[in-house]
Amino acid sequence: QVQLVESGGGLVQAGGSLRLSCAASGPTFSMYSMAWFRQAPGKERELVAAVSWSGDSTYYSDSVSGRFTISRDNAKNTVYLQMNSLKPEDTADYYCAADRNTFGDASSRANRYNTWGQGTQVTVSS
Repeated sequence: QVQLVESGGGLVQAGGSLRLSCAASGPTFSMYSMAWFRQAPGKERELVAAVSWSGDSTYYSDSVSGRFTISRDNAKNTVYLQMNSLKPEDTADYYCAADRNTFGDASSRANRYNTWGQGTQVTVSS
């Protein structure tokens, strides 16, 4: 499996943008579909975006569709989450995660992902 380290979180005003990065170790990163999750205080963890191992398919939750974009660069072992038009309700800890299986699709099933990073905090002020 891979080890994951997120970065790019911070404080931003509503309407602003942030780009999160998730750097993966190991030579097998390109074999795994990846996802971004978030968890706000007192709320359940939510899968917000996923990308297939090849990068040719993606999934977005309704809450972020049209505002967030997930992408990956397999040459750099990195997956990104570009977040635009941020809202206060986007405030959460954001985590990247890797699929438990290789060569999968951009699954919306949260239990498909079993390797996690440590998270990065995003705070959107109103």
